Amino acid sequence: MTEKGYLRILKWSFPFGILTRDLKLIFASNLIGSFGDGLYSYLLPYYIAESLNATSVEIGILYAVVSLVAALTLFLAGMFADKYDRKKIMIAGWIAWMPVPLIFSFARNWLQMLPGMILWGFWLGGPTSTAYIVTTADKNRLTLTFTVMSAAWSFGYLFSPALGGFLAETIGMQFVLSLAFLFYTIATFVLVFISSQRARESEQTTSKENHHLLKLLRDKKLIKFSVFFASLMFFLMMFRPFVPKFLADKYQYGDFEIGILGSILFFGSAVLGILLGKLGDKRKKSYALSTSLMLCSLSLALLLLSGNFYILIITFFITGGSYITWSLMSAIIGPTAPESIRAKWIAIPQTIAMFSSFIAPYIGGILYSASEYYPFIIAIVATLALALFTFHGLLD
Repeated sequence: MTEKGYLRILKWSFPFGILTRDLKLIFASNLIGSFGDGLYSYLLPYYIAESLNATSVEIGILYAVVSLVAALTLFLAGMFADKYDRKKIMIAGWIAWMPVPLIFSFARNWLQMLPGMILWGFWLGGPTSTAYIVTTADKNRLTLTFTVMSAAWSFGYLFSPALGGFLAETIGMQFVLSLAFLFYTIATFVLVFISSQRARESEQTTSKENHHLLKLLRDKKLIKFSVFFASLMFFLMMFRPFVPKFLADKYQYGDFEIGILGSILFFGSAVLGILLGKLGDKRKKSYALSTSLMLCSLSLALLLLSGNFYILIITFFITGGSYITWSLMSAIIGPTAPESIRAKWIAIPQTIAMFSSFIAPYIGGILYSASEYYPFIIAIVATLALALFTFHGLLD
């Protein structure tokens, strides 16, 4: 192979060079924080059911609370991020998460999990980091930039679910949760070193005059994004909290095996996310999102068809492609927003999506109680329909 060929392979395999210094620091913060998050978050529904004796409906209520709080905080975060330093808003988001694993570690029943779930729903970094990335990144490599940033979470989750499952079985879940607190603290500290960023002050007056909330809510493009994003998040949140429980109930897997499959899932998210990011920049962002949704539908079908561990490895790798839908939607929505109100603009569809999806885990819990298969069958049909909608350019 020629030297030029090797360089092309390196460029394809290691796309992190497209990140600026600030984005690399955010990448590092997300990587560290997600490692801590992955130690317990994938096992959490199973832990709540087995150790705290919560029913499927009660688990659904807890995750519905997370979505509801996220819906209430996303738009506020967008407003603050357009008015104040976006760096400080992102740091505040991690500070809100820091006590979450400690609260979970002291909980002795599902109701005592509620304060932690409320803080876990503070997604101050959602619209804020999206606006920061869009403003900072190369506009010609925006989809890849978002999926590379998303890969930070995927790489963080790569080994942590398996490690968390192993530690939970050998030492105890309380130790795992304390370790997660440590990683959250380090992730917060890393963000101290990124540059400050504010919306352009020269456009603030125009923004106030021309971009009132009611006027934004009548924008046809924003309405279309909001309805689609709301539908997408509803169906994703309806089944996701019950995947670990399904593995335990239907196929009798334990903490360690569930953790390994979680690690494989996020490995797939990192690999497939980068490939889909390249597809989005080379072709269309909507094609990348459509492919992500088709992978979701396919993986759920495989999950229901076989409990063989080796087939599940393939299944969960494919499932990883569906875990970057938020990043792909951010890449689609972000560039359409005026810089002076970018975070607020982005926060509107994110907020509406969370309001529509906050009841989804509760509905998923009811469906799961009726049959373990129901939430997944509905999600298979819904994600396939959304994929076809997106592929035919109806989101453009």
